[in-house]
Amino acid sequence: MDMNLPPVEELRRVDAELARLDARRAELLARRAWLLGVLYAPAARPAAPFGGVAAPPETSPRGAQNVLLTLGGTLLAIAALAFTLVSWGSMGIAGRSAVLLAVTSAALAAPAVLLRRGLASTAEALGALGLVLTVLDAYALHRVALPGTDGTEYAAGASAVLAGVWAGYGGLLPRLRLPFPAAVAAAQLPLPLGAAAAGGGPAAVAWAVLVTVAGDLLLLGRPAGLPARITAGASAGVLGSWALLTGGWLSLAEPWTGAPLLLGCAALCLYAARAARPAAPALAAVAGLAAVAAVAGPVRAALPWEWAVPVYTVGGLALAALWRPARPARIPAPVRAGFGLAGGSVAALGVLWALPPVLGGLLGPADRSAGVWSGAHAAPVFGGYPATAALVLLLGAVAAGATGRPWGRWGAAALGWALLMALPVVLELSYAAGLAVRLVAAAGALAVAVRPGVLTRGLPESAPKAPAEAPARPAGAWGASWTAGAVAAPPARGVLAAWTGFVAGSAAAASAALLALDARGATFAVLGVLFGLFVAAAAAPGAGAVRGAAAGAAVLVAAGLVGAGAAAAGVAPPTAGLLLLLVPAGTAVLAGRVRSAAAEATAGAVGLVALALTAPRPPVLALALALAGVVAAATALRPERRRAASWLAAALFLGAAWVRLAVWGVVVPEAYTLPVTVPALVVGALRRRRDPAASSWAAYGPGLGITLLPGLVAVWSDPSWVRPLLLGAGALVVTLLGARFRLQAPLVLGGAVLVLVGVHELAPYVVQLVGALPRWLPPAAAGLLLLAVGATYERRLREARALRERLARMG
Repeated sequence: MDMNLPPVEELRRVDAELARLDARRAELLARRAWLLGVLYAPAARPAAPFGGVAAPPETSPRGAQNVLLTLGGTLLAIAALAFTLVSWGSMGIAGRSAVLLAVTSAALAAPAVLLRRGLASTAEALGALGLVLTVLDAYALHRVALPGTDGTEYAAGASAVLAGVWAGYGGLLPRLRLPFPAAVAAAQLPLPLGAAAAGGGPAAVAWAVLVTVAGDLLLLGRPAGLPARITAGASAGVLGSWALLTGGWLSLAEPWTGAPLLLGCAALCLYAARAARPAAPALAAVAGLAAVAAVAGPVRAALPWEWAVPVYTVGGLALAALWRPARPARIPAPVRAGFGLAGGSVAALGVLWALPPVLGGLLGPADRSAGVWSGAHAAPVFGGYPATAALVLLLGAVAAGATGRPWGRWGAAALGWALLMALPVVLELSYAAGLAVRLVAAAGALAVAVRPGVLTRGLPESAPKAPAEAPARPAGAWGASWTAGAVAAPPARGVLAAWTGFVAGSAAAASAALLALDARGATFAVLGVLFGLFVAAAAAPGAGAVRGAAAGAAVLVAAGLVGAGAAAAGVAPPTAGLLLLLVPAGTAVLAGRVRSAAAEATAGAVGLVALALTAPRPPVLALALALAGVVAAATALRPERRRAASWLAAALFLGAAWVRLAVWGVVVPEAYTLPVTVPALVVGALRRRRDPAASSWAAYGPGLGITLLPGLVAVWSDPSWVRPLLLGAGALVVTLLGARFRLQAPLVLGGAVLVLVGVHELAPYVVQLVGALPRWLPPAAAGLLLLAVGATYERRLREARALRERLARMG
């Protein structure tokens, strides 16, 4: 490096030299990486045939080796089996024994040599072949030397000997992985086969299986190899399941025989749960189920059949009680969880068994075999169901409430309601008692609906809490409780509890109302009580979640009371329809203080029913429509209902007028259309005054069309000259007004109707003129017209475009 250069030149040379060194370093590093890859690669890829691109290998060398060894060992085993079963008879006894002994000895001895030479996989394959050959040796020994021995006895002894031989062989060659698992698998057979060979029944065989399972569980706690432990665990699961099913079957057929077996299964499951921590809850649950079946089986056998489910339910609840930890807790938490799951499952099955009478009490009154107020009572659905179903529901409710948890209170309330609904069926209560029980169920459920905090107290809130100060409420008892938004929404869980209680209460109320239809006095009494219950639910403080629905139900019950009163008075259906209009009228009166969309919707539905009842008598229908229009007009006084209610009131008044005109025999269409046109035009004018940008089609189009178009249709079928004259004059006035105020809708509609009326008036004369002319004149005139139109087409289009633009500039 020349140190005498100027600093700028020297810096340039230094940078160039450094760049050259960096490039050389990168080249050397790349070469080094390639050399390392060549030296340490596991194997070179095979050259692609015919100079093509080499394909990547689809298996590893070890995988290919294992496949070949497995196939070879399998084929050798198949050959040995075929030799033993097929070719056995072609050799003498000495030759057969010599061949099997030589082959088996070679197969068992070869792994030792192969292991010393490092051929572990080959040794494993030949060792597996040797184990298979020992099974064939045992079979050959039975066929040749012990043909008279019982097959089951010989299989039991042979499996025990083979288990010992295989275990010893695995001890001599511990590097082989198959002998110990094979020995464990063979050890599963001696005791069960021995019990079966000794003539033992299912219980004896099951006990032998349990002893074998106990041995497997002991082996799981020993420091054996993983394959042996896996085999022992799988065998314990299979054999234990068989013993458990056998014990369950014996518990039903021979309770005192199956009970000890089930207790043994429960003990083994609990022992296994101590070692298998991840599966401890499941094993504890199985143990709990076995214990319940073991204890309840003999008790059930000693009692009448209708006590079977309560006995098992009591056992399940007793087991579930262990779920709650004691002080100090002697049962591990996973085991307690399993006990709770098992006991709860048994109790839940008992509750399911007790549900049919609940459905019978709920839906039975709908199965009416006699007429309304006939005094005859239909037989209860599911009548004759064991009365112990009520006991099961009671036990479930008490147990759920005893947990002290919010979900327990919830379950207790639901089961208590179910118990009340089932009592009339299972206890075959009298008619009055059945009504009283259903009303009590409805009242209790509605109480929960308006006070869900009794069930949800202690649950974490899932919604924001209410503000510290509630907004001001309007005066009045109902207004204070029904005003929308007066109270903050309860938490989501509270809403769910409230709606659950309301649905249950409504179902019980419907059942009571249906049952009350059997007697006149009962109908009025039950409907009166239900009306009071729903009004109280709607007016109760804090019933925000179900307030509207309760108000709607109260309106529906009020309609039922009015209908029942009309039926009791013997009035005709049209008159009953007029009386039913009292319900929407009363709802509209209270709507200013009672804000409930459900109540208003229900009142509207009642109004439709009332109108349908008056339809057979048109005069009464006209009166009903007018009264309904008054109710809708009163509702329109409320700002939030003004738009919809005002249109409804107008439609009802118009319908009343049309029905009255039809009753009077009026057939002039203008009598029906003008009462609509006048107010519609007034409304359109007010709208245009408030909103000058509104289109004349939206403001005046409906009002003009509803009179002009029906009148135009009537003109073409009316031979008189009065209607065309009046309609033409009216259309002329409308056209002139549209031109004066530059409004598109009156100008177009009035002009079109005026032209069509003129065509209608000139049509007879045109027909007469056409009849007096020569036949060639009309085609000639049409041709000339076409020529004239074609000649002036462009000018006409320009004029039409200008007219359209002028019309568009109008209102």
